[in-house]
Amino acid sequence: MAKVLLVDDAAFMRMRCAKLLTENGYSVDEAENGQEAVEKYQQIKPDLVLMDITMPVMDGLTAVAEIKKIDPNANIVMCSALGQQNTVMAAIKAGAKDFIVKPYQPEKILSTIKRFVG
Repeated sequence: MAKVLLVDDAAFMRMRCAKLLTENGYSVDEAENGQEAVEKYQQIKPDLVLMDITMPVMDGLTAVAEIKKIDPNANIVMCSALGQQNTVMAAIKAGAKDFIVKPYQPEKILSTIKRFVG
């Protein structure tokens, strides 16, 4: 069972996405900001991270860079309502492997995860 770390400051978004992932056979851990994500990444070594961009304490772009220092091969997919081109490019430059725009479709999340972890 693939482990997914779900990072979003909105509890509703985490709950909604966690439900979708567990119903589809994934093990899910959650973090509510980038700093917590970096700490949990080191503890649980997930197969994939779904990361929001705009969060308190540490934003998603900074968290991606920190996780990539720990594990250059980390699979990180950014999820954000900020779908502008510059945000997408910043996420990819920081080390994200893909980008999903909110509000996301369940099929899009599942197909994206399957591309990276099966």
